[in-house]
Amino acid sequence: MKKFFFTLILLSALFGRFNAVAADSAPAAPAAPPAPPAPKPPSIEDRIADLEAYVNNGARQTNSTTAIATSAGPGHNAWMMTSAALVLFMTLPGLALFYGGLVRRKNVLSVLAQCFGITGLVSILWWLFGYSFVFAGGDHAGAWLGDFKKYALLDAVDSTPNTDYAAWVSHNVFSMYQMMFAIITPALIIGAIAERMKFSAILLFVALWMVVVYFPLAHWVWGVTGAMNGVWNAGASIKAIDFAGGTVVHMSSGWSALILCIILGKRLGFGKQPMPPHSMVLCMVGTGMLWVGWYGFNAGSAGAADGVAANAFLTTTMATAVASFVWPMVEWMLKGKPSVLGFCSGAVAGLVVITPACGFVTVGGAVIIGICAGIVPFLACAYLKAKLGYDDALDTFGVHAVGGTMGAFLTGCLARNSANANLATNLKTYVTDSFMQPLVFEQIKAMLITIVLAVVGTAIIAFIVKAVVGLRPSEETETQGLDLIEHGEEGYHHG
Repeated sequence: MKKFFFTLILLSALFGRFNAVAADSAPAAPAAPPAPPAPKPPSIEDRIADLEAYVNNGARQTNSTTAIATSAGPGHNAWMMTSAALVLFMTLPGLALFYGGLVRRKNVLSVLAQCFGITGLVSILWWLFGYSFVFAGGDHAGAWLGDFKKYALLDAVDSTPNTDYAAWVSHNVFSMYQMMFAIITPALIIGAIAERMKFSAILLFVALWMVVVYFPLAHWVWGVTGAMNGVWNAGASIKAIDFAGGTVVHMSSGWSALILCIILGKRLGFGKQPMPPHSMVLCMVGTGMLWVGWYGFNAGSAGAADGVAANAFLTTTMATAVASFVWPMVEWMLKGKPSVLGFCSGAVAGLVVITPACGFVTVGGAVIIGICAGIVPFLACAYLKAKLGYDDALDTFGVHAVGGTMGAFLTGCLARNSANANLATNLKTYVTDSFMQPLVFEQIKAMLITIVLAVVGTAIIAFIVKAVVGLRPSEETETQGLDLIEHGEEGYHHG
């Protein structure tokens, strides 16, 4: 036994010695790579550069290891959240009261319900895929067709800025701001077909219209890869400009409203019995709310609280004030009396016409636009509608289509480099500070495309809706009023 253990110990010693020799002769393991150096702390120069960029709404530092700010700037973010609330205020309650006062009392609640219904429906579509289609950039977003998937369900839309559009504004705030534009645009259409279209038909029409007309047009004009985004897309095939929605909002809704009201037909008794507004008080209150909210619409479209926003605030004020005065003065001369409806219509027309131009024109250009806005839409509402015989109940076509089209054209004529230095980024040869500068012809192209899309798209959608759910309520419902029959309520009760 002792010999056995002695032999086992000897073999173990020899085996250990062999392993030690083998280990000594084996190649050494490669050394671990050195740890990367710690990010260089930002210098005082870096901090000042970022601060200046924030104050001036400039680009952030490109060196990610020294960039200080990776979140939104509080001042710009606060302005854009306020602007988003102001634009929603334009629809609820501004537009609802403006339109509600202009219809007969038996239909006032139907207008309010339509504005509320559109707000909820469009918000859902925006969340599902609308925002993604309009504003997603990247490889899957083209000039004419957006990306349905990148930001679907608002995925990855967080508080980090999307620098394709705003360097210092949270992505989620930007998406909500743009959603308010999507909400009010189809709500404008109901002015032309007020008092005579089924609620179910309106909801189905709006759902289809957003997909066919609004989302594509908004992508073309405002998307970072859009085919008609002349300011920011160097590769845009049409070098047009639209600061806050002349084509996207007013032309699209106004021309669609004309086609829809023609297909729908006239109200029962139209031209045979008077159909005056039931409350000019509500109309005037709604107009004031629209004017106030429009500062978020126009000045907010700068995407920051900067000098461009300040200029848009100025030009919006002057154009609207001038138009609100000129319209009733023209009415006084031609019809004998300046009406409160004339003041309200003039203010809205001024807001509409200045919208595409507000961030691109000087105050002088704004005054010219205000004068035109007080005259041309008035003539369309007072004479063209009667001449052609269409029943545009609340003058959506006369104000938004005629005014929006004129605004898009005048933007091309009056855009000036002194008003917005960004015009020199991709439009140096188009904005030459002359009335018939090359930009005018790019604007005309965008106007024609917008009209074709709105007219053809609306006609197709209207006939689809007519086949699926029908467009008009029964004659009995229309006679008694949409409020009581469709919504089971009345706007006014008399004891």
